[in-house]
Amino acid sequence: MENITYEAKDFKKGQPRWCPGCGDHFFLASLQKAMAEIGIAPHDTAVISGIGCSSRLPHYMATYGMNTIHGRAAAIATGCKIANPKLTVWQISGDGDGLAIGGNHFIHANRRNIDLNMILLNNRIYGLTKGQYSPTSPRGFVSKSSPYGTVEDPFRPAELCFGARGHFFARAVATDAAGTVEILKAAQAHKGASVCEILQNCVIFNDGTHASVYKPEERKKNAIYLKHGQPMVFGENNEFGLMQDGFGIKVVKLGENGITEKDLLVHDAHCEDNTLQLKLALMEGPDYPSALGVIRYVEAPTYNDAVEAQIAEVSEKKKYHNFQELLMTNDTWEVK
Repeated sequence: MENITYEAKDFKKGQPRWCPGCGDHFFLASLQKAMAEIGIAPHDTAVISGIGCSSRLPHYMATYGMNTIHGRAAAIATGCKIANPKLTVWQISGDGDGLAIGGNHFIHANRRNIDLNMILLNNRIYGLTKGQYSPTSPRGFVSKSSPYGTVEDPFRPAELCFGARGHFFARAVATDAAGTVEILKAAQAHKGASVCEILQNCVIFNDGTHASVYKPEERKKNAIYLKHGQPMVFGENNEFGLMQDGFGIKVVKLGENGITEKDLLVHDAHCEDNTLQLKLALMEGPDYPSALGVIRYVEAPTYNDAVEAQIAEVSEKKKYHNFQELLMTNDTWEVK
């Protein structure tokens, strides 16, 4: 079989119609680059979305694609994967589409562990409908639908994913191409439901919502890149680290009180117990760095494989294997 090498341009189609500077532009370029490096053919790939600014993304992919209905991307992506298990399926949703009207589908896709690459583009706002607060908007957020500030606490995507017994969760910043490509490739390599939260700004209605990590110099100070099997260090010169503190985590400075890298926590993305992984995923500034990279990566049986195996098992026991044979299982008469 011929070994074909792909380039990002092989996955490009059309002219994106997003606002200049929108995080969707950055993510689209990273997704196309990741797909080229993964090496799965465009005709073996499907990109499924719901409704929203980010959900226009399938229009710009030279793959199979569907821009479906609000909040139902996970349901339709599930059907796509079950109907054609050999297809690689990417689901694209915004924080509103994926966690508000689509929240029920999000948690059950994770619970079932369907082999989908689920991308959550999180800008903490409804952009397409012009600036209403979303399920991830922080308490007190002022928007067109909350002119005096929201009186709700937001969903935290990692918490939902882990609470639904999710087996893969990763996070990247849209403007960090290398970091985004890395987690997308890991998501594809993982067999089962893979959730990638992409932090991005809506330059029109919620610009700067991820300012603490959006620029490279800010990420050096305010983010930690988690690598499986490596000590948890961060800072402009890797001068800080994370240590266990009772049942919690604390930030320490290397060199102070004799602390060395050997005293730091070592990241274990493959640990089935998600206690520490969840603590890492929920860290927030200014006291803690934001966790980026692959936070959880655990193998488990997938829904689609189980369905396929069940169909094969039941079919093997049946006396009929097609419609003609089914008809012959009933009483028959020969008319002369």
